[in-house]
This record gives sequence, C-alpha cells and structure tokens, in this order.
Amino acid sequence: MAIFAIISDAEGWEGIEDFWETHHDFLKQYGDFENGIPVHETIARVVSCISPAKFHESFINWMRDCHSSDDKDVIAIDGKTLRHSYDKSRRRGAIHVISAFSTMHSLVIGQIKTDKKSNEITAIPEFLNILDIKGKIITTDAMSCQKDIAEKIQKQGGDHLFAVKGNQVAA
Repeated sequence: MAIFAIISDAEGWEGIEDFWETHHDFLKQYGDFENGIPVHETIARVVSCISPAKFHESFINWMRDCHSSDDKDVIAIDGKTLRHSYDKSRRRGAIHVISAFSTMHSLVIGQIKTDKKSNEITAIPEFLNILDIKGKIITTDAMSCQKDIAEKIQKQGGDHLFAVKGNQVAA
C-alpha cells in the first residue's frame, strides 16, 4: 500500500497515511482494513523492517514483469547526486545513485546507490549484472565511456552508444 502512495506522489510517512485515508475505499480491495488505517508511526516501523536489498531485488523483478522491454529499447544509464542529501551534522556525504531509464516505457527500471568510496565507473559494471540488456542499446555519459563497460555490455548481448568528449584519448 505504501508503494501506491509513493507512486501517487505522497511524501513522508504522514503523506502515506493521508493517501490511505483518502483512498480507503479503493485500497480495501487489496487488503483487510478491519481495524482501520495504520497511523504513520506504524507505517514507518513496518517499512523499516524491509530489507533494502530484498526490496531492490523485488522491485527489479517487478519492473521486468510489468515492463518487459523489446529489443532495441534504449536504456539510458546515468549517475546523479541527490540534492540536499548531504547531512553536515552527521558528517555524511551526499547520496549518489545510478539509474537505468527505459526510453521506450519512460520508466526507471533499476537504480542503485553507489558506495561512498565508489563512483559510476566502478559501479556501472555491477549494476549491469542485475539488468536484462540483451538486445538493448545502452547509453551513458562521457564519464562512463570505458572499455570495461563496453565489453561488459557486449558480453551480456547489448549494444552501446557512448557520449565522448574531445579530451578523451582514442582507443
């Protein structure tokens, strides 16, 4: 139910609770709310028990089942730093993520958080392991234009189209 709320643009635990209250009649078909809607504290407690790795795996499988892309779909892979994610008081750096976007479906089909010691160049090959890229065209920005990444895409049956800059050495 929390996913329904988040997809519908709910923000935070209270936003999820508000969504459930507003859409109670619709949501009854998906669950038993005999005791009413859970409060936002309960929602937060339940969601915090979910393993992020298992949830990520389930999300990727769900995307594959719902949106199996055809050959020659273009998958754009790019890394981003999330705005306002730096926590100065706890000395935590900004959060960096890599996303795979299916241009055919206008949908993010996968996303990983990179390790603070990592970067796109080392994380993309691992990210490719969880994506079905056979028959797909993979695009990346100039930073990810690396021989190792190109070889990995080819080994998995995909094609690649890389952006390059004038300052990059020819292979």
